[in-house]
Amino acid sequence: MLDGQEPFDVTRLDAAEPARVVVFAVGAGGNPERHLPLLEALADRGCTVVAPHFERLVSPIPTETQLLLRARRLRLALDSVAHPGLPVAGIGHSLGAAMLLALAGAKGWTFARQRLAIARDDRLDDRLARLALFAPATDFFLAPGALDDVQATILAWAGTNDTITPLRHAELLKDARGAHVEVRVVDGAGHFSFMNTPPPQMPEPLVDRDAFLASLASDVCSFVTA
Repeated sequence: MLDGQEPFDVTRLDAAEPARVVVFAVGAGGNPERHLPLLEALADRGCTVVAPHFERLVSPIPTETQLLLRARRLRLALDSVAHPGLPVAGIGHSLGAAMLLALAGAKGWTFARQRLAIARDDRLDDRLARLALFAPATDFFLAPGALDDVQATILAWAGTNDTITPLRHAELLKDARGAHVEVRVVDGAGHFSFMNTPPPQMPEPLVDRDAFLASLASDVCSFVTA
């Protein structure tokens, strides 16, 4: 795909008879194919999936430019799907979860205290009705009322051994949006336990990550297709 004159990669999986569209927002590592079994499971359940790729972020503190680029390319990838009448769900990990919240109406701020100029998209108000978020990064939304305009139903997962986006990040969503949010706490899970292919040489705190990921894929598919 093109972002202006600059090309970028998008993984797209087309369902045989699509009933909805899923936009997948990857975390800081930038490669959504680290979650490929989940994306394939969604396609098998009737979801056409679009997942843009990004350059890996070296710094743990993304710049405004990097955040705006990710939000823009998520929107471009979603707009490229030729199923305008279908409902849309968003699935995101870590920073990707934050980008989906911003596209769904959350008012974000960078760590340098710059207001994120991500324009609200009225089309997404109607279409982006469900968000499945893994280890969501919510420190961008600490200002009072930052999450008030998010109307999507949210199912979030958080790991007790996550030191990057610990439980308080998901709890912020629950505190802000109440009945619109369900948080599932995964005992023993770390930040990268939600990835089928985690970063190399990263210790895994879960005893059986494969079983967890199979259960997670089933739960996500049921949630987004409900």
